[in-house]
Amino acid sequence: MSVFSGMSRPMKAAGVALIGVAIVAAVIGGITALGGGDGSNEAGPSGTPTSPGSSSAPPSTSSSASSPASPSTSANPSSPTPPPPSTPPSGQPTSAAPGQPGGDQQASSKWVTVRVFNNSTIKGLADRAAEDFRGSGWNVNEVSNYSQGIIPTTTAFYRPGTDEEAAAKQLAAEFGIKAEPRFEGIQSASPGVIVIVTKEYQAGHKGS
Repeated sequence: MSVFSGMSRPMKAAGVALIGVAIVAAVIGGITALGGGDGSNEAGPSGTPTSPGSSSAPPSTSSSASSPASPSTSANPSSPTPPPPSTPPSGQPTSAAPGQPGGDQQASSKWVTVRVFNNSTIKGLADRAAEDFRGSGWNVNEVSNYSQGIIPTTTAFYRPGTDEEAAAKQLAAEFGIKAEPRFEGIQSASPGVIVIVTKEYQAGHKGS
């Protein structure tokens, strides 16, 4: 006797449909169970394909190839040594710093006004001395006579603490004469070195 006996025709149709659905579900479940056993066919993560036998670690490189060559720290015996600081040849003057004795200091003293006075009976002696001084670069702007007393020896007179002092001493050393501060009789005279020439002055004579 059939399981559908006693049922109406619509009920029979519904039962057949349910049985068919159950059969189809059983078939699909079996196929799924058979095909999903291992995951060998699943795709790996995107961008990281692998192949059998390959290693994911990057190839090792030699430390000597990857590290830059370090410079040698040993001294090279053949390398030239720097030359010593050059020094001016013997006998050549060196430039002096401002305010220090030297060529520049001496040259700057020659701008000081120099006046030459004759204190002897030798005519034109002051003129000859003035020409000597000018020939050496001195700024002689007056030549005259001095008759207010007797000066013992040719002397360059200056006012202490002024540019006249350095100029008078330089001129005296250059021409072998004396250099002294001004005495009372010429204290109020115009600024500048005053050279009073006496009879012992030798024209063109310079100190050694």
